[in-house]
Amino acid sequence: MSLSTPSIPRDMKLNFETALPKLVFAPGFLLGMAFIYGFMVWNGVLSVTGSRMLPNYSEFVGLAQYARLWESERWWVALKNLGLFSLFYVGGAMLIGMALAIFLDQKVRMEGALRTIYLYPMALSFIVTGTAWKWLLNPSLGLEKLMHDWGWSSFRFDWLVQSDTAIYCVIIAGVWQSAGFAMALFLAGLRGIDDSIIKAAQMDGASLPRIYWRIILPILRPVVFSTIMVLSHLSIKGFDLVMALTGGGPGYATDVPATFMYVMSFTRGQIGLGAASATMMLASVAAIVVPYLYSELRTKPHDR
Repeated sequence: MSLSTPSIPRDMKLNFETALPKLVFAPGFLLGMAFIYGFMVWNGVLSVTGSRMLPNYSEFVGLAQYARLWESERWWVALKNLGLFSLFYVGGAMLIGMALAIFLDQKVRMEGALRTIYLYPMALSFIVTGTAWKWLLNPSLGLEKLMHDWGWSSFRFDWLVQSDTAIYCVIIAGVWQSAGFAMALFLAGLRGIDDSIIKAAQMDGASLPRIYWRIILPILRPVVFSTIMVLSHLSIKGFDLVMALTGGGPGYATDVPATFMYVMSFTRGQIGLGAASATMMLASVAAIVVPYLYSELRTKPHDR
């Protein structure tokens, strides 16, 4: 008498093979959702409580923490610095990146080496960038001391220790790091343009600057938009660069919303106020990212 193995129905086997990848990725997906969106919800809950050193869920204060936030002079300084940093950081990185991309697009010699040099700062973290520029811009250690040692005793570059100019040191360091990234995006866009378009414009007598301004830049509009979105997102997350370069000082002259949130939550014992500022930062990021994702993911009429 032989024992036969019960056969599995074919439909059940196909359904299991189809569902297996989903079963494998489901735990990681659920954990990711819990850690990402769960902490967002938790932060929102903390922002409507009177939490100080530790979370206190029983002390519901409604929107009082948001009222305190917008009445804080330090928060307004942080917003002003964020506006300055975002404007000059995004604009400067894009202008320099575009100039470098146009230069490399002229089929220059040693293009690979130059491209690597331009991209190298992007391989560094903002912590390393901030530390290096802190040494360079320090009046007693960096550029100013070097000029004095060379005999130029009247040279002065003490922006880092001045309250009204320290934020521009942060901008310089940020642009230095991200200009290569913008260059890579623009260069990829330039290399995707058909050379016949440029040759036809040259045959019509158009100069090279006019070709770039009238023809190439409009074609690169999606690349420009994507670059603005990425750099704007990075500017809001400028916590590590500010902490490494200035620590938010002198005083709180270079505070940005990220450093404001850190100080209030972990050094001042104002978790509720820090959570309110973090919620406002999240809303700012969402205001940038959500329209971008909508424009990228929406179904276009000719794709249906």
